[in-house]
Amino acid sequence: MAVTVNQVFATATSANSFLKPKTGYRYAAVQVTLNPAGQAVYSDAPSNGARLINSEGQQYDSTVSQVSEGPSLGRSVTVSRGDSRKGVIVFEVPEKAVLVKFQFALNSGFADQKGEWLLN
Repeated sequence: MAVTVNQVFATATSANSFLKPKTGYRYAAVQVTLNPAGQAVYSDAPSNGARLINSEGQQYDSTVSQVSEGPSLGRSVTVSRGDSRKGVIVFEVPEKAVLVKFQFALNSGFADQKGEWLLN
């Protein structure tokens, strides 16, 4: 699987006026593109294997919220070789968190190999 981090939204806006981050928190989002590199069909819940990490080493799991910065990657994704999927993965993080890394692993986060990207 080739994973491309297209854009990072350190502060993202809820797409639903009734769903907001809890007090003292904000939404952050990472837009990714998934391209299967092998022959097998990729079928997984990609947000389960995604993590944001702050400057103090605290990690944050994804949340099911929708944001205005782009369409969600979705809870479940199936992609055949030669095709791709693009969307955002949303996280709820403390307002003061300085986000420094994004991690992604296949198999709902249980794969031995993980990709890691430094955020600017």
